Amino acid sequence: MTERYRLVVFDWDGTLADSAAIIAESIQEACRDLGLEVPDESSAKYVIGLGLADAVAHVAPGIAPAARRELAERYRSHYLARDPNIRLFAGVTELLDLLAARGAWLAVATGKSRVGLARALEQSGLGGRFLATRCADEGLPKPHPDMLLHLIEHLGVAAAETVMIGDTTHDVQMAHNAGVAGVAVSWGAHPVAALRELEPQACLHSVHELRQWLEARL
Repeated sequence: MTERYRLVVFDWDGTLADSAAIIAESIQEACRDLGLEVPDESSAKYVIGLGLADAVAHVAPGIAPAARRELAERYRSHYLARDPNIRLFAGVTELLDLLAARGAWLAVATGKSRVGLARALEQSGLGGRFLATRCADEGLPKPHPDMLLHLIEHLGVAAAETVMIGDTTHDVQMAHNAGVAGVAVSWGAHPVAALRELEPQACLHSVHELRQWLEARL
Protein backbone atom coordinates (compact mmCIF):
# COMPACT_ATOMS: atom_id res chain seq x y z
CA MET A 1 0.00 0.00 0.00
CA THR A 2 1.55 3.32 -1.10
CA GLU A 3 2.12 5.85 1.67
CA ARG A 4 0.42 9.24 1.31
CA TYR A 5 2.22 12.37 2.46
CA ARG A 6 0.81 15.70 3.53
CA LEU A 7 4.03 17.49 4.51
CA VAL A 8 7.03 17.52 2.15
CA VAL A 9 10.21 18.84 3.78
CA PHE A 10 13.20 19.78 1.64
CA ASP A 11 16.82 20.27 2.45
CA TRP A 12 18.18 23.39 0.73
CA ASP A 13 21.86 23.17 -0.30
CA GLY A 14 22.44 20.41 -2.83
CA THR A 15 18.75 19.50 -2.98
CA LEU A 16 16.95 22.61 -4.19
CA ALA A 17 19.97 24.84 -4.76
CA ASP A 18 23.02 23.88 -6.83
CA SER A 19 25.44 25.01 -4.13
CA ALA A 20 27.42 21.94 -3.05
CA ALA A 21 30.50 22.73 -5.16
CA ILE A 22 30.55 26.35 -3.99
CA ILE A 23 30.29 25.33 -0.33
CA ALA A 24 33.09 22.77 -0.73
CA GLU A 25 35.33 25.31 -2.49
CA SER A 26 34.69 27.85 0.27
CA ILE A 27 35.63 25.31 2.94
CA GLN A 28 38.84 24.47 1.10
CA GLU A 29 39.78 28.13 0.65
CA ALA A 30 39.13 28.88 4.31
CA CYS A 31 41.44 26.05 5.37
CA ARG A 32 44.07 27.25 2.91
CA ASP A 33 43.86 30.79 4.33
CA LEU A 34 44.76 29.52 7.80
CA GLY A 35 47.47 27.14 6.66
CA LEU A 36 45.43 24.10 7.67
CA GLU A 37 45.31 20.80 5.84
CA VAL A 38 42.95 21.32 2.92
CA PRO A 39 40.28 18.61 2.69
CA ASP A 40 39.67 16.97 -0.66
CA GLU A 41 36.38 17.64 -2.43
CA SER A 42 34.66 14.57 -1.02
CA SER A 43 35.62 15.43 2.56
CA ALA A 44 34.59 19.06 2.12
CA LYS A 45 31.22 18.01 0.72
CA TYR A 46 30.66 15.54 3.56
CA VAL A 47 29.97 18.38 6.04
CA ILE A 48 27.33 20.03 3.86
CA GLY A 49 24.06 20.03 5.74
CA LEU A 50 25.64 20.14 9.18
CA GLY A 51 25.53 23.30 11.23
CA LEU A 52 28.58 25.50 10.70
CA ALA A 53 30.08 24.75 14.13
CA ASP A 54 29.86 21.01 13.52
CA ALA A 55 31.19 21.39 9.98
CA VAL A 56 34.24 23.34 11.17
CA ALA A 57 34.89 20.84 13.96
CA HIS A 58 34.79 17.97 11.45
CA VAL A 59 37.01 19.66 8.88
CA ALA A 60 39.62 20.85 11.37
CA PRO A 61 39.47 18.71 14.54
CA GLY A 62 41.75 19.64 17.37
CA ILE A 63 42.31 23.31 16.57
CA ALA A 64 41.77 25.92 19.26
CA PRO A 65 38.36 27.61 19.69
CA ALA A 66 39.72 30.93 18.43
CA ALA A 67 41.03 29.24 15.28
CA ARG A 68 37.65 27.56 14.75
CA ARG A 69 35.94 30.92 14.91
CA GLU A 70 38.43 32.36 12.44
CA LEU A 71 37.95 29.39 10.12
CA ALA A 72 34.18 29.90 10.24
CA GLU A 73 34.61 33.58 9.39
CA ARG A 74 36.94 32.82 6.48
CA TYR A 75 34.40 30.27 5.21
CA ARG A 76 31.61 32.86 5.37
CA SER A 77 33.74 35.36 3.48
CA HIS A 78 34.51 32.95 0.65
CA TYR A 79 30.95 31.65 0.51
CA LEU A 80 29.37 35.11 0.37
CA ALA A 81 31.68 36.06 -2.49
CA ARG A 82 30.32 33.09 -4.46
CA ASP A 83 26.74 33.26 -3.20
CA PRO A 84 25.34 35.40 -6.06
CA ASN A 85 26.29 32.61 -8.50
CA ILE A 86 24.09 29.98 -6.82
CA ARG A 87 21.04 28.89 -8.80
CA LEU A 88 18.20 26.47 -8.22
CA PHE A 89 18.37 23.14 -9.98
CA ALA A 90 16.38 23.07 -13.20
CA GLY A 91 12.76 22.14 -12.58
CA VAL A 92 12.71 22.94 -8.86
CA THR A 93 10.35 25.92 -9.08
CA GLU A 94 7.94 23.97 -11.27
CA LEU A 95 8.10 21.02 -8.86
CA LEU A 96 7.21 23.19 -5.88
CA ASP A 97 4.36 24.84 -7.78
CA LEU A 98 2.98 21.42 -8.73
CA LEU A 99 3.18 20.09 -5.18
CA ALA A 100 1.43 23.17 -3.81
CA ALA A 101 -1.29 22.87 -6.45
CA ARG A 102 -1.80 19.24 -5.39
CA GLY A 103 -2.35 20.38 -1.81
CA ALA A 104 1.01 19.40 -0.30
CA TRP A 105 2.39 21.43 2.58
CA LEU A 106 5.98 22.46 1.88
CA ALA A 107 8.75 23.15 4.38
CA VAL A 108 12.55 23.45 4.59
CA ALA A 109 14.97 21.90 7.10
CA THR A 110 18.46 23.19 6.44
CA GLY A 111 21.95 23.41 7.85
CA LYS A 112 21.98 27.08 6.85
CA SER A 113 21.61 29.82 9.43
CA ARG A 114 18.36 31.78 9.56
CA VAL A 115 20.12 34.77 7.99
CA GLY A 116 21.55 32.56 5.25
CA LEU A 117 18.23 30.93 4.43
CA ALA A 118 16.42 34.26 4.36
CA ARG A 119 18.97 35.52 1.84
CA ALA A 120 18.66 32.36 -0.26
CA LEU A 121 14.85 32.51 -0.27
CA GLU A 122 14.91 36.12 -1.38
CA GLN A 123 17.49 35.53 -4.12
CA SER A 124 15.68 32.49 -5.46
CA GLY A 125 12.20 33.97 -5.33
CA LEU A 126 10.92 31.02 -3.27
CA GLY A 127 10.15 32.96 -0.11
CA GLY A 128 6.41 32.43 -0.37
CA ARG A 129 6.47 28.75 -1.25
CA PHE A 130 7.02 27.27 2.22
CA LEU A 131 4.64 27.10 5.17
CA ALA A 132 7.52 26.74 7.62
CA THR A 133 11.30 26.56 7.71
CA ARG A 134 13.82 25.47 10.33
CA CYS A 135 17.54 26.28 10.44
CA ALA A 136 20.58 24.84 12.16
CA ASP A 137 21.06 27.84 14.45
CA GLU A 138 17.54 27.57 15.87
CA GLY A 139 17.94 24.23 17.61
CA LEU A 140 19.96 21.06 17.20
CA PRO A 141 21.51 20.49 13.76
CA LYS A 142 21.31 17.42 11.53
CA PRO A 143 21.27 14.48 11.96
CA HIS A 144 19.45 15.19 15.24
CA PRO A 145 15.67 15.04 14.59
CA ASP A 146 15.02 18.45 16.20
CA MET A 147 14.32 20.29 12.92
CA LEU A 148 11.78 17.77 11.67
CA LEU A 149 10.13 17.32 15.06
CA HIS A 150 9.74 21.09 15.32
CA LEU A 151 8.17 21.35 11.86
CA ILE A 152 5.80 18.45 12.53
CA GLU A 153 4.65 19.95 15.82
CA HIS A 154 4.42 23.48 14.43
CA LEU A 155 2.30 22.43 11.46
CA GLY A 156 0.25 19.84 13.33
CA VAL A 157 0.90 16.86 11.09
CA ALA A 158 1.81 13.28 11.93
CA ALA A 159 5.22 11.77 11.33
CA ALA A 160 3.58 9.18 9.09
CA GLU A 161 2.30 12.03 6.88
CA THR A 162 5.77 13.55 6.48
CA VAL A 163 8.58 12.93 4.01
CA MET A 164 12.07 14.46 4.17
CA ILE A 165 14.00 14.95 0.92
CA GLY A 166 17.74 15.60 0.91
CA ASP A 167 21.04 14.96 -0.80
CA THR A 168 23.15 13.93 2.21
CA THR A 169 23.37 11.07 4.65
CA HIS A 170 22.71 13.69 7.36
CA ASP A 171 19.26 14.29 5.85
CA VAL A 172 18.39 10.59 5.64
CA GLN A 173 19.66 9.96 9.17
CA MET A 174 17.62 12.90 10.46
CA ALA A 175 14.51 11.46 8.82
CA HIS A 176 15.15 8.05 10.40
CA ASN A 177 15.77 9.68 13.79
CA ALA A 178 12.50 11.61 13.55
CA GLY A 179 10.51 8.57 12.47
CA VAL A 180 9.56 10.02 9.08
CA ALA A 181 10.13 8.79 5.54
CA GLY A 182 13.45 9.81 4.03
CA VAL A 183 14.09 10.21 0.32
CA ALA A 184 17.61 10.70 -1.04
CA VAL A 185 18.51 12.58 -4.21
CA SER A 186 21.77 11.87 -5.98
CA TRP A 187 22.54 15.24 -7.58
CA GLY A 188 23.97 16.90 -4.48
CA ALA A 189 26.81 16.44 -2.02
CA HIS A 190 26.97 12.77 -0.98
CA PRO A 191 27.65 9.71 -3.15
CA VAL A 192 24.84 7.35 -4.07
CA ALA A 193 26.45 4.36 -2.34
CA ALA A 194 26.55 6.18 1.00
CA LEU A 195 22.94 7.31 0.61
CA ARG A 196 21.71 3.82 -0.26
CA GLU A 197 23.47 2.28 2.74
CA LEU A 198 20.95 4.11 4.93
CA GLU A 199 18.02 2.52 3.08
CA PRO A 200 15.95 5.60 2.21
CA GLN A 201 12.45 5.16 0.85
CA ALA A 202 13.92 5.95 -2.56
CA CYS A 203 17.14 7.24 -4.10
CA LEU A 204 16.21 9.41 -7.06
CA HIS A 205 18.44 10.79 -9.80
CA SER A 206 16.64 13.79 -11.29
CA VAL A 207 14.08 16.41 -10.36
CA HIS A 208 11.76 14.73 -12.86
CA GLU A 209 12.07 11.39 -11.02
CA LEU A 210 11.41 13.15 -7.72
CA ARG A 211 8.32 14.79 -9.19
CA GLN A 212 6.97 11.44 -10.37
CA TRP A 213 7.69 9.78 -7.03
CA LEU A 214 5.91 12.50 -5.07
CA GLU A 215 2.96 12.79 -7.45
CA ALA A 216 2.16 9.13 -6.79
CA ARG A 217 2.15 9.70 -3.02
CA LEU A 218 0.14 12.87 -2.47
